Amino acid sequence: MSRFEGTDSDDQPLGKSERRGFEINQLLDQIRETADKLQRDEATRGDLKLLSRSLKELRYAFKVFTPYRDKRKVTIFGSARTREEHPNYQAAIVFAEKMATAGWLVITGAGGGIMEAGHRGAGRAAAMGLNIMLPFEQSANPVIHGDEKLVNMKYFFTRKLMFVKECDAVVCLPGGFGTLDEAFEVLTLVQTGKRDLFPIVLLDAPGGTYWQKLDAFIRDPLHADALISPEDFALYKVTDQVDEAVREVEQFYKVYHSMRYVRKQLVIRTKEPVSSQLLAEIQREFQDILSEGEFEVRDALPQEDEPALAEMSRLVFTFNRRNIGRLRMLIDCINAGSIEPASRDFGLSD
Repeated sequence: MSRFEGTDSDDQPLGKSERRGFEINQLLDQIRETADKLQRDEATRGDLKLLSRSLKELRYAFKVFTPYRDKRKVTIFGSARTREEHPNYQAAIVFAEKMATAGWLVITGAGGGIMEAGHRGAGRAAAMGLNIMLPFEQSANPVIHGDEKLVNMKYFFTRKLMFVKECDAVVCLPGGFGTLDEAFEVLTLVQTGKRDLFPIVLLDAPGGTYWQKLDAFIRDPLHADALISPEDFALYKVTDQVDEAVREVEQFYKVYHSMRYVRKQLVIRTKEPVSSQLLAEIQREFQDILSEGEFEVRDALPQEDEPALAEMSRLVFTFNRRNIGRLRMLIDCINAGSIEPASRDFGLSD
C-alpha cells in the first residue's frame, strides 16, 4: 500500500491531517503534470493564456473567499441597468439589508443597478463582489470599490463558478440576458446534481410579473411537453414579497445544515436528529429516491473529516442521484418536521 493509500513508510496508518496533506500534494502534482503535458502537446499561446489567466483568477478568488467560508452567503443576480428609483432596486436593498442583519454576507457582481442595490442594503462590511471587467463597464460600484472582499475577473465562466461555488442561496431579481443566463445555469447545476441543493428564489418587487411570466413559460411548454419533471418546481420559488424570499432562504437552513457524499451514500447533516416518527414517514414517502437500502439516522461517518460538524446528526441513505427535486422536498420535510411539504402539487393539479 502506498503512502497515498493511507500508511507511512513504516506501515503505520496515517492520521487525518497527514492523509489530507498527502492528498493535497497529490492534487498539486496533478496540476503540475497537466502543465507539463500542455508543453508536450505544444499548446498554442492563446490556449495557454486562457488557462494561465483562469488559474490566476480562481487562485486569487479562493484566497479572498477562504476567510469567510464559515459564514452563510447569498448571491444576488439582477440587471446592471436598473435605476435607483425603480421598485426592483428598492426590493434588492431591503432584501440584502434583512439578510445582512441575519448575519449573512451578500455576494453580487459588484456593478451598478441591482448589484449596487444589494451591496447598499448589505453595507460594505457584509458585501462581497465578483466584478467582471468589460470594455464599457469596468469599475465596481462605490460600496464595494477598493474593498478586500472584491475580486475583479476577466472571464464570465470563472466568475460564474465563484458565484455558485461560494454561496448558500441564490436570489434573482429581474434582468436581461446575463441574469437569465445566471438563473438558468444555477437551476441546471442544481437539477443535475452538479451543485448541492440550496434555495433559489426568483424575486420581483411587489406587484411585479417578470418571474411569473418566466414561470408560465416553464410550465407550458417545458412541463407540458414533459421536458422537465413535476418535482423540478421544488427547486425554485417565485415571489414578489421580500419577506417571503427571506423566509424561503432561512427556512432551508432551519434544521438542514449541509450534505456530502461518502462513497455511494448521501449524508445529510442536521442540526437536530430526525425524529423516529418522521423517519418512519420518510421511509414510506421517499422510497422512490433510494437506489438500495433505507434511510438511517446516524452519527458522523468515519470517512467524514470535518470536525466542526462532528456533533451533528446525520440522515444517511443511498440516493439514486436522479430525483433532485424530490431530494429538495425531503429537505423541506426535515425542516418542517413533517411529511406535509412532500404533498405539494406546485400548482400543477389544474
